[in-house]
Amino acid sequence: MMHQKFFFLATLVIGLVTSSCTSTRFSEKKFQEAKRVEPYDVVIVPGVPYMDKGFGAVFAARILWAKYLMDSGITKNVIFSGAAVATPYIEGIAMKVIADSLGTDPDHTFAETRAEHSTENAYYGMKMAQKMGFKRIALASDPFQTKSLRKMLKKRCNNMPYVPVVFVRIDPTKKRELFLPSIDPKDAFVPNFVPLADREGFFERLRGTYGKHINFNE
Repeated sequence: MMHQKFFFLATLVIGLVTSSCTSTRFSEKKFQEAKRVEPYDVVIVPGVPYMDKGFGAVFAARILWAKYLMDSGITKNVIFSGAAVATPYIEGIAMKVIADSLGTDPDHTFAETRAEHSTENAYYGMKMAQKMGFKRIALASDPFQTKSLRKMLKKRCNNMPYVPVVFVRIDPTKKRELFLPSIDPKDAFVPNFVPLADREGFFERLRGTYGKHINFNE
């Protein structure tokens, strides 16, 4: 039994390390490809719930990556996409405010506030970008979410390219980088908020995850 437990733990650790290395190579390859072409007009950054008691690594990573892409000349603009889903704060607005507090140009960051699922982040973000006149549009999220959206991006988002987070370039796991600027979230606050989990059952949320709530004929 002890040998079986050891084998399981060893397999788990090897799997996690391999997955991490694979994701890094995947993200770095896409980043290098992006550097070889013209800058994107805009990248879409899917939202993460804003919590006024602290920020998680994924929340920090997506904001830091958006700023990194702007500072690196990969994109000229950023659309943060996300409604209030799990907390009473509109994700797109909260992320824009924090990014601007880090030094991004507020005239080049925008908030899409309708999306409640990752597929909607991509699609509604794209539609907003198109209405604004942007032509070269890409997705910028963590590699795990990016891989889950590739089919959607190809089929429903004009084969949208993507520039996944290269964690070693921003390293959001370091304590110093988790302390994002404190903001006044009043502009993102939704009164009388009801979490998505209380508005929709599990299978309805699952449908949303697969883009079944989107009216592609709009």
